Amino acid sequence: MDTVHYYNTADSALNLIEANYHKFAFQRHYHLDYHIGLITQGEQKFHTKGSSHHVGSGQIVIMPPDELHDGHSQLDSGYQVRVFAIEPHWLSDLADLKQSGQMMRFNQLIISERAVFSQLFNLHRALSQDNLSQLEKDCLPYQGLSHLFTHYGSVQQKDPIALGNQSLATLKDYLLANLDQAVRLDQLSDLCQLSPTQFQRHFKAKTGFTPYAWLSRLRLEQGMKLLKSGYKGTQVAHQVGFYDQAHFSKAFKMTYGVSPSYISGCQ
Repeated sequence: MDTVHYYNTADSALNLIEANYHKFAFQRHYHLDYHIGLITQGEQKFHTKGSSHHVGSGQIVIMPPDELHDGHSQLDSGYQVRVFAIEPHWLSDLADLKQSGQMMRFNQLIISERAVFSQLFNLHRALSQDNLSQLEKDCLPYQGLSHLFTHYGSVQQKDPIALGNQSLATLKDYLLANLDQAVRLDQLSDLCQLSPTQFQRHFKAKTGFTPYAWLSRLRLEQGMKLLKSGYKGTQVAHQVGFYDQAHFSKAFKMTYGVSPSYISGCQ
């Protein structure tokens, strides 16, 4: 049976997931956050950047924001995973980035070092419990994740993904500010100073998604963030551009395997 639990931490930029997946499979998607997954049992198979990968018990998989990927169990018995979902600015602060345009990156997609796995597993377990002092909750993430960055992280200059005379990041900011609006293709193509046909072709080449599919995922990702921050599903549905709660709930459950009300109940 598929089960998923979501936990908030003392820092709203850092959230936790603990899941047991058997039948549920993630279709191609992206996240707004870094996802650092610890496979605690079983084996997951996923595809990203044109290659297939397997990650098993005791291994860590690091998926950066906006990276297109899927995921499903490689075994009939399923797999169990603990995930840190971390907003990019939190890791940028951890890396103490000084210059505009810099970003933190990890040098490996899959990490197999047992000591690092154990440290992150213990951190995840500690942060999901209520028996820590407030100062411990505040300090532990920096202590535990600093080791991961020191050994496997680096800083690089971020090259913007160009879409006409704009970038994908600029387009994302525009859409996030207008998720509750009926966005039209000519609005997006005009923003990038491209024809609608050029915009669709360039967008698919850069992201692997059609503009509509990419926006649909963006709405759901933002919906997840709002639910985790305490908003109710009825509020979130309209804020992220769904006609009603029923359409939002259906799309949300197909994407994440749980209903919006379940996320609200975890807070």
